[in-house]
Amino acid sequence: MNNNNVQVSPLGADGTNIAIIDYGAGNVQSVLFALERLGYKGFLTSNEEEILSADKVIFPGVGEAGSAMKMIREQGLDKVILQLKQPVLGICLGMQLLCKATEEGNTTGLGIFDIAIKKFSTKVKVPQMGWNTIYNLKTPLFENIQENEYVYLVHSYYAPFNPYSIATTNYQEAYSTAIQKDNFYGVQFHPEKSGSIGEKILYNFLKL
Repeated sequence: MNNNNVQVSPLGADGTNIAIIDYGAGNVQSVLFALERLGYKGFLTSNEEEILSADKVIFPGVGEAGSAMKMIREQGLDKVILQLKQPVLGICLGMQLLCKATEEGNTTGLGIFDIAIKKFSTKVKVPQMGWNTIYNLKTPLFENIQENEYVYLVHSYYAPFNPYSIATTNYQEAYSTAIQKDNFYGVQFHPEKSGSIGEKILYNFLKL
């Protein structure tokens, strides 16, 4: 099924307006399906007014940081994202692009989080691909989530442990697998691919 065949209402089960930022780089289909499993409908958009007026905003990302930021800036979405006051969830690359910089292509990010994203060393298999645990869980994003639950990750770059951390994972070292600052949340893992635990985390985000 492609995006053109997905007919979605802009309102979720409880009237929640969920915008998924569409900038040409992101596994948006699996996010849409995950929302549908929860009884919600999201909508893809790169329209400034629609994004600014949404109740919740999801910022997905799959691919290479430099090309993704180029597309974001070309569409003026960098300025839009920086204006957002509602809850925002960055997923995987989306989380990394919310940070000030990443070693991937020496890319400058959006700078919401004062974090420099690093690359895993050759001491571990890169990318980290598969299931790993999260712990030191904080904020309502992880309400009713037990310590050391498993989530699904695919990434070669990571956020070193930092003051914004709201979840930790071990791979090469302890690093921040989720971060939060004001209304901005980021998760390195893919909640849409993390089974019932991921769905609970998405649900918690929608209820923020």
